[in-house]
Amino acid sequence: MRARRIIAAILGVIALAAGTPAAAQPTDIEVKAEFLPRFARYVTWPGAAMPTASEPFVLCILGADPFGGLVDKASRGQTVGGRRIIVKRLSAASGADACHLAFVAGSATRTTAQMLAGIGRKPVLTVTDDGGQRGIIHFSVAGGRVRFFIDQAAASERGLTISSRLLALAIGVKK
Repeated sequence: MRARRIIAAILGVIALAAGTPAAAQPTDIEVKAEFLPRFARYVTWPGAAMPTASEPFVLCILGADPFGGLVDKASRGQTVGGRRIIVKRLSAASGADACHLAFVAGSATRTTAQMLAGIGRKPVLTVTDDGGQRGIIHFSVAGGRVRFFIDQAAASERGLTISSRLLALAIGVKK
């Protein structure tokens, strides 16, 4: 019951943030774009992986970008641990060293699986919605709503700790 209230509150905030009337439903892409910077609030990175207080938190779009400016808009004014969020778009995993969170999608030259393999075991929170390969968080549409799965084992292998509050919202958790 508590998880449903939290999801309802998040969807309400998303509707307001997207500038849509309460009765209008945001698109799946709008909801996913709103979720991306918010996921970071519920994850702890190993100390060496986080930037200094004066450096930004880097949210990357790796490969094809289905969001346009939606992630930039959702990230505007947001912070993670007091660090402002900046959005970078990368065409290859080779630049992912600078990312803290990466939405990973295939491109014309590389599949999602190849891009995830390029990131390897770096302390990067990977998010996917590709039907095949899954990141640490994987979007899914269930019952007409955007939901997500979490691979807690993969997060732990990369030194990431996911809050129980976020785990409670997932429709599935791989331990």
